[in-house]
Amino acid sequence: MSSLNEVGEQDGWRCWLCDEPVDAEMSVNDPRGPSIDSLSTKSRGKSKGKGDSTGFGEERLAHRACNTKKGAIAPVVEWSRELFIVDPAPIVAVVERLQRKGGREIIGRCPTEDDADAAADWFVDRLSRLVPELVVETSVETGGGQWMVAVITARR
Repeated sequence: MSSLNEVGEQDGWRCWLCDEPVDAEMSVNDPRGPSIDSLSTKSRGKSKGKGDSTGFGEERLAHRACNTKKGAIAPVVEWSRELFIVDPAPIVAVVERLQRKGGREIIGRCPTEDDADAAADWFVDRLSRLVPELVVETSVETGGGQWMVAVITARR
Protein backbone atom coordinates (compact mmCIF):
# COMPACT_ATOMS: atom_id res chain seq x y z
CA MET A 1 0.00 0.00 0.00
CA SER A 2 1.22 3.46 -0.90
CA SER A 3 0.86 6.65 1.10
CA LEU A 4 -1.44 9.43 -0.04
CA ASN A 5 1.56 11.62 -0.88
CA GLU A 6 3.18 8.89 -3.01
CA VAL A 7 -0.02 8.29 -4.98
CA GLY A 8 -0.62 12.05 -5.28
CA GLU A 9 2.87 12.62 -6.68
CA GLN A 10 2.49 9.66 -9.07
CA ASP A 11 -0.73 11.15 -10.47
CA GLY A 12 0.42 14.78 -10.46
CA TRP A 13 -2.27 15.64 -7.90
CA ARG A 14 -5.05 15.16 -10.47
CA CYS A 15 -8.13 13.00 -9.92
CA TRP A 16 -7.89 10.06 -12.29
CA LEU A 17 -11.67 9.91 -12.65
CA CYS A 18 -12.64 13.55 -13.35
CA ASP A 19 -9.17 14.84 -14.38
CA GLU A 20 -9.50 17.91 -12.12
CA PRO A 21 -6.77 19.08 -9.70
CA VAL A 22 -6.76 17.67 -6.17
CA ASP A 23 -5.63 19.97 -3.35
CA ALA A 24 -3.11 18.06 -1.23
CA GLU A 25 -3.76 20.40 1.71
CA MET A 26 -7.54 19.88 1.78
CA SER A 27 -9.03 17.64 4.46
CA VAL A 28 -9.44 14.02 3.41
CA ASN A 29 -12.99 14.31 4.78
CA ASP A 30 -13.90 17.10 2.34
CA PRO A 31 -15.67 15.94 -0.88
CA ARG A 32 -12.93 17.66 -2.97
CA GLY A 33 -10.18 16.34 -0.69
CA PRO A 34 -7.68 13.64 -1.69
CA SER A 35 -8.28 9.92 -1.39
CA ILE A 36 -6.68 6.75 -2.72
CA ASP A 37 -8.79 4.70 -5.08
CA SER A 38 -8.05 0.99 -5.24
CA LEU A 39 -8.88 0.05 -8.80
CA SER A 40 -10.03 -3.51 -8.31
CA THR A 41 -13.50 -4.24 -7.03
CA LYS A 42 -14.10 -7.06 -4.55
CA SER A 43 -15.39 -9.42 -7.23
CA ARG A 44 -12.51 -8.56 -9.55
CA GLY A 45 -9.99 -9.01 -6.78
CA LYS A 46 -11.22 -12.56 -6.14
CA SER A 47 -11.21 -13.55 -9.80
CA LYS A 48 -7.76 -12.24 -10.64
CA GLY A 49 -4.60 -14.17 -9.97
CA LYS A 50 -1.68 -12.86 -7.97
CA GLY A 51 0.20 -10.06 -9.69
CA ASP A 52 -2.49 -9.32 -12.25
CA SER A 53 -3.79 -5.77 -12.53
CA THR A 54 -6.04 -3.65 -14.67
CA GLY A 55 -3.02 -2.04 -16.27
CA PHE A 56 -3.76 1.29 -14.61
CA GLY A 57 -1.69 0.50 -11.52
CA GLU A 58 -3.21 -0.68 -8.29
CA GLU A 59 -3.88 2.68 -6.66
CA ARG A 60 -4.77 6.08 -8.11
CA LEU A 61 -5.56 9.51 -6.68
CA ALA A 62 -9.20 10.59 -6.64
CA HIS A 63 -11.30 13.26 -5.01
CA ARG A 64 -13.16 11.82 -2.03
CA ALA A 65 -16.51 12.50 -3.80
CA CYS A 66 -15.38 10.91 -7.10
CA ASN A 67 -14.13 7.83 -5.25
CA THR A 68 -17.35 7.56 -3.21
CA LYS A 69 -19.51 8.01 -6.32
CA LYS A 70 -17.63 5.22 -8.07
CA GLY A 71 -17.97 2.92 -5.08
CA ALA A 72 -17.03 -0.71 -5.64
CA ILE A 73 -18.08 -0.80 -9.28
CA ALA A 74 -16.11 -0.55 -12.48
CA PRO A 75 -14.80 3.00 -12.89
CA VAL A 76 -16.26 5.37 -15.45
CA VAL A 77 -14.05 8.08 -16.91
CA GLU A 78 -16.31 10.69 -18.46
CA TRP A 79 -15.90 12.26 -21.89
CA SER A 80 -15.73 16.06 -21.90
CA ARG A 81 -19.14 17.71 -22.13
CA GLU A 82 -17.59 20.25 -24.53
CA LEU A 83 -17.20 17.61 -27.26
CA PHE A 84 -19.84 16.82 -29.86
CA ILE A 85 -19.41 13.06 -30.06
CA VAL A 86 -22.10 10.44 -30.70
CA ASP A 87 -21.93 6.97 -29.16
CA PRO A 88 -18.65 7.57 -27.33
CA ALA A 89 -16.92 4.37 -26.30
CA PRO A 90 -16.39 3.72 -22.58
CA ILE A 91 -12.85 4.99 -22.01
CA VAL A 92 -11.78 2.48 -19.34
CA ALA A 93 -12.95 -0.51 -21.39
CA VAL A 94 -11.16 0.80 -24.50
CA VAL A 95 -7.93 1.27 -22.57
CA GLU A 96 -8.13 -2.20 -21.04
CA ARG A 97 -8.68 -3.80 -24.47
CA LEU A 98 -5.86 -1.81 -26.08
CA GLN A 99 -3.47 -2.76 -23.29
CA ARG A 100 -4.46 -6.41 -23.53
CA LYS A 101 -4.75 -6.88 -27.30
CA GLY A 102 -3.45 -3.73 -28.99
CA GLY A 103 -4.92 -2.85 -32.36
CA ARG A 104 -7.48 -0.29 -33.45
CA GLU A 105 -10.94 0.73 -32.18
CA ILE A 106 -13.58 3.23 -33.23
CA ILE A 107 -14.23 5.36 -30.15
CA GLY A 108 -17.02 7.58 -31.43
CA ARG A 109 -18.75 9.36 -34.31
CA CYS A 110 -18.97 13.09 -34.94
CA PRO A 111 -21.08 15.23 -37.31
CA THR A 112 -18.13 17.33 -38.57
CA GLU A 113 -14.43 16.81 -39.15
CA ASP A 114 -13.63 19.64 -36.71
CA ASP A 115 -15.66 17.90 -33.98
CA ALA A 116 -13.87 14.62 -34.72
CA ASP A 117 -10.44 16.30 -34.60
CA ALA A 118 -11.32 17.90 -31.25
CA ALA A 119 -12.49 14.55 -29.84
CA ALA A 120 -9.34 12.80 -31.07
CA ASP A 121 -7.05 15.45 -29.56
CA TRP A 122 -8.96 15.39 -26.26
CA PHE A 123 -8.80 11.58 -26.08
CA VAL A 124 -5.02 11.45 -26.59
CA ASP A 125 -4.51 14.24 -24.04
CA ARG A 126 -6.77 12.49 -21.48
CA LEU A 127 -5.02 9.16 -21.93
CA SER A 128 -1.61 10.83 -21.46
CA ARG A 129 -2.64 11.44 -17.84
CA LEU A 130 -4.83 8.39 -17.31
CA VAL A 131 -2.30 5.78 -18.54
CA PRO A 132 0.94 7.55 -19.49
CA GLU A 133 2.64 4.30 -20.48
CA LEU A 134 0.05 3.58 -23.21
CA VAL A 135 1.11 5.21 -26.47
CA VAL A 136 -1.77 5.74 -28.89
CA GLU A 137 -2.47 7.54 -32.13
CA THR A 138 -5.83 8.61 -33.51
CA SER A 139 -7.27 8.86 -36.96
CA VAL A 140 -10.35 10.65 -38.25
CA GLU A 141 -12.13 8.91 -41.10
CA THR A 142 -15.21 9.81 -43.09
CA GLY A 143 -17.99 7.35 -43.71
CA GLY A 144 -21.75 7.35 -44.03
CA GLY A 145 -22.09 11.13 -43.76
CA GLN A 146 -20.23 11.31 -40.45
CA TRP A 147 -16.69 11.34 -39.12
CA MET A 148 -15.39 8.39 -37.11
CA VAL A 149 -12.65 8.71 -34.54
CA ALA A 150 -10.37 5.69 -34.24
CA VAL A 151 -7.62 5.02 -31.73
CA ILE A 152 -4.66 2.82 -32.57
CA THR A 153 -1.94 1.52 -30.29
CA ALA A 154 1.26 3.17 -31.48
CA ARG A 155 4.42 1.30 -32.28
CA ARG A 156 7.29 2.03 -29.91
